[in-house]
Amino acid sequence: MTASYDQPDTFEQFTQNHLDLVEAAQVLGIHPQSLRRLIKDGKIPARKFAGKYLIERDKLEMFKSNYDPRPGRKPIRRLL
Repeated sequence: MTASYDQPDTFEQFTQNHLDLVEAAQVLGIHPQSLRRLIKDGKIPARKFAGKYLIERDKLEMFKSNYDPRPGRKPIRRLL
């Protein structure tokens, strides 16, 4: 059985489309433990691979567009 080297490496594609916990926390500007809490609360989808969380870049960008890292209650946006 021979391997085909014409196709791009799927592992390489996978790692290009995902960030680990520390990298994703840097993108959001928060502590990795805070990101771990968001993952456990189900607010950010992540996969655990070899004991490390991996977050898809696209999903992280969608979350980042609506995320406010400041602590405390956030003002409610009202549509008028």
